[in-house]
Amino acid sequence: MQFVTQDESQTMAFGKQLGKLVTPKTLILLDGDLGAGKTTLTKGIASALGIKRPIKSPTFTIVREYLKGRLPLFHMDMYRLEDGDMSSIDLPAYFDQGSVIVMEWSVNILDQLPDDYLRIKIERLDNEIDSTKRQFTLEAVGDKNNQLIEELKKTSFAG
Repeated sequence: MQFVTQDESQTMAFGKQLGKLVTPKTLILLDGDLGAGKTTLTKGIASALGIKRPIKSPTFTIVREYLKGRLPLFHMDMYRLEDGDMSSIDLPAYFDQGSVIVMEWSVNILDQLPDDYLRIKIERLDNEIDSTKRQFTLEAVGDKNNQLIEELKKTSFAG
């Protein structure tokens, strides 16, 4: 599935739509350049989950935990993991909490992830400094996430 957003508000709206559809133990992988909109998308997901705390990039903390919402949200950033070493992150323990995990820079650790995730690649469509237009490419792995994409195809983001 592929579509384009014109600005930050549309990226947030997509995040909200996605957040309405997620279920416990959903893993969402976000890949894109710095400033592509990964954290903005996560803010939309968090909003739909009823999370009131401000969503901040987890670049320096690796994981930010948001426990008060319809489902717990764990926002992770794999950018700084040395050699893609996931040994310091107990992914199954996060899933055991019935959570939604949004993981930025998953490209660094793809070979260590379960075979059930929604991967979203975000690309700028031009090189302008103030560019807001983004292309989203969604790839589902596993039955649960294929079903999630089918639900998204019923929305205005079906492209």
